[in-house]
Amino acid sequence: MDLKLDPSRDDLPLMANTSHILVKHYVLDLNVDFESQIIEGSIVLFFESGNRFEKQSGSTKETCQSESSEACRFRTPEPCHSPGTDTRTFSPKTGYNDFAICGKGEKDTSGKDGNHDNPEQASGISSSKYCCDTGNHRNEEFLLVLDCCDLSVLKVEEVDVAAVPGIEKFTRSPKLTVVSEELRNQIVHELVTLPADRWREQLDYYAGCSQAPGCGELLFDTDTWSLQIRKTGAHTATDFPHAIRIRYSTKPQGRSVTWTSDQSGRPCVYTMGSPINNRALFPCQEPPVAMSTWQATVRAAASFVVLMSGENSAKPTQLQEGCTSWHYYVTMPMPASTFTIAVGSWTEMKPEICSPKDLAAERSLSPSETDSRYVGICGHVEYPCRFQNPSATTQEIIPHRVFAPLCLQGACRETLLHLIPLCLSAAYSVLGTHPFSRLDILIVPANFPSLGMASPHIIFLSQSVLTGTSHLCGTRLCHEIAHAWFGLAIGARDWTEEWLSEGFATHLEDVFWAAAQQLAPHEAQEQQELKACLRWLRLQDEVRNSPQEMQVLRPNKEKTGHVSDSGSSVIKHGLNPEKVFMQVHYLKGYFLLRFLAQRLGDETYFAFLRKYVHTFHGQLILSQDFLQLLLENIPEEERLELSVENIFRDWLESSGIPQPLQRERQARAECGLARQVSAEVEKWIRVNRRPRKRKRREAEEVFEKLLPDQLVLLLEHLLEQKTLTARTLHSLEKTYHLPQQDAEVRHRWCELIVKHKYTKAYKDVERFLQEDQVGAQAARTAYVWTCHFSPFLAVPLRPAGHGRVPLWGADAARGCQAAAGCPPVL
Repeated sequence: MDLKLDPSRDDLPLMANTSHILVKHYVLDLNVDFESQIIEGSIVLFFESGNRFEKQSGSTKETCQSESSEACRFRTPEPCHSPGTDTRTFSPKTGYNDFAICGKGEKDTSGKDGNHDNPEQASGISSSKYCCDTGNHRNEEFLLVLDCCDLSVLKVEEVDVAAVPGIEKFTRSPKLTVVSEELRNQIVHELVTLPADRWREQLDYYAGCSQAPGCGELLFDTDTWSLQIRKTGAHTATDFPHAIRIRYSTKPQGRSVTWTSDQSGRPCVYTMGSPINNRALFPCQEPPVAMSTWQATVRAAASFVVLMSGENSAKPTQLQEGCTSWHYYVTMPMPASTFTIAVGSWTEMKPEICSPKDLAAERSLSPSETDSRYVGICGHVEYPCRFQNPSATTQEIIPHRVFAPLCLQGACRETLLHLIPLCLSAAYSVLGTHPFSRLDILIVPANFPSLGMASPHIIFLSQSVLTGTSHLCGTRLCHEIAHAWFGLAIGARDWTEEWLSEGFATHLEDVFWAAAQQLAPHEAQEQQELKACLRWLRLQDEVRNSPQEMQVLRPNKEKTGHVSDSGSSVIKHGLNPEKVFMQVHYLKGYFLLRFLAQRLGDETYFAFLRKYVHTFHGQLILSQDFLQLLLENIPEEERLELSVENIFRDWLESSGIPQPLQRERQARAECGLARQVSAEVEKWIRVNRRPRKRKRREAEEVFEKLLPDQLVLLLEHLLEQKTLTARTLHSLEKTYHLPQQDAEVRHRWCELIVKHKYTKAYKDVERFLQEDQVGAQAARTAYVWTCHFSPFLAVPLRPAGHGRVPLWGADAARGCQAAAGCPPVL
């Protein structure tokens, strides 16, 4: 493995040595300061090591970056500046005085209401930093490597967990008289391995341990991608402290967080799931195998709401005047990359109580159907699993909250609120038990780089889904809800296999949305065929205008899932700016699953999906795990030449359009909705050819009313026309009320405007770029909108050479403005 990692390369390094030692739990204690645009505080990490982590117990060959082969030397500590801890107010020029960072050292006086708030005792932050020059020697100390970037690490220390009152219950001694490193590690081991039914007690002890005093500073150093920590005399992972505290602060330019303003002009911050994930939010283990739980206390000014990936619906606790504390926790182990936080002046909108008759997708499950979903023992590590909870298995609609800026309340109530129970119930009707106990939905600021993003217990939605009809909002909501099962409850063990989450979510959004609308089977089939037609056009454009190596769903092939001896690895193309615009994992993954569903039949296919969810929830998998389980559940005579090897060859390990898909699309006739669009296109072509002065007897064309997806397809076809007159464009705009349609439709309308220089509608393009550009993805689309329109563009035009890729659907572009280096359009 190349240790001289170049940040300009397009592969993303995962530096953590997870084969030696694993983080089992994080306790974060943070303050949010909007004046300095910094999140600062501490994080306590609880580790577990074992025989399988001792492969290179004394070696740092795979994880250290050393310029010499000399023995490790420690230089004299150098002073470093620690951010001030005084309470400050927001700059007077903003017009607010309630955006202060909360004072440090305030005692949290919250009651035992389930929030488990975690006070941070006042303590000074050491200004010393130890740097080391690491070599590879048999007798050197064990080196802990964490993924870290764009952070100011101030101090690292061992935590004296033995000082926590009552902690002796985790030892063999009634009293702790002599405390050793071995005893502290034994306490942590007993704590992280408590049975699942003692999770509340476990969280309380984690909180207590996180507040325990330090018992010795640890040596540390940072480089571009990692934080490296060692303790003198600790030669193996077993000897290394199993509870450490890191005091640190983020940087305003950190690539894991976005500081901005919401649509009402109020400051806010959110994690954007950038290509570097959360390593610029807190030091962590980023490889997906590092499954952990967490709890977090976040303090902010009282005017702010703190939302987070957490199982509890946290409520604010008043600390000092003008400052509140919020506490969240999770008990289901998940990769650290799934942790999400958003802090802003959001307003909660209470959804109306729906009666059963209002839930179009609600239906009763037969006893046999229910039993078939929930039998069997879970295959994951022990945690309080909803799949083994009888009340959870019958819960069609999980509790949910909706938050948005004040100015978008009306749009949310009109478009979003009534859809949530419908879509949740629809998802349950297809897959059964919801993996997570509750859901927050947040309308994020205008510079959010995608239509949506799903994290445990929280979904981010773009304001763009609130315009037009409910169609775009419903399909996007269904897509993100599907990620609860595919991408979160079941994750990919190798991040290059994004199709295991995005392909499934894209396929199931159609199924959920049809159930939410309570469509008849033939109507659902027609809508899904129309969607397939649109995605086929997008995939063709994708493969024509992207590098071949970026079109492969399984680029590591037989090495997929492999890591170095230390556990470190790289994510192929993880930092490539092109990747954030790619939809290939969505589209090829979707068409593969659609191909399998058609071969097996819907009944067999969805019965298998429910078994797949029950078998692998709470676990990380590779493509072959899914495919092998699929083939095991199909009678041999019905496999019809399906095999893992054939699917790898045809669908996952080759660029371009898979041969089975090409044959299927060539043989398939247009669906009824697509034929209707084709007829309308012919009408518009005739209208466009007519002279300005027509004969009196010439009849006017009568246009049919079209569904939103039909409008998208219509405009896609009209974009292929070389010339459309201003008269045609004006008629097109008036016939379909294009400026009032959803963002998918308006995106194509804007392309028509610019392509044909329809100056009367330039205001529609300006509005789209201001309100719906979705971060740097617009930069990819903008160049086709011709350079003459550049005065309206607040982002640099990308060089030509790419095809016209639709703005929506590229959710892999989470945080793409950072990767592409393009400023957001606000």
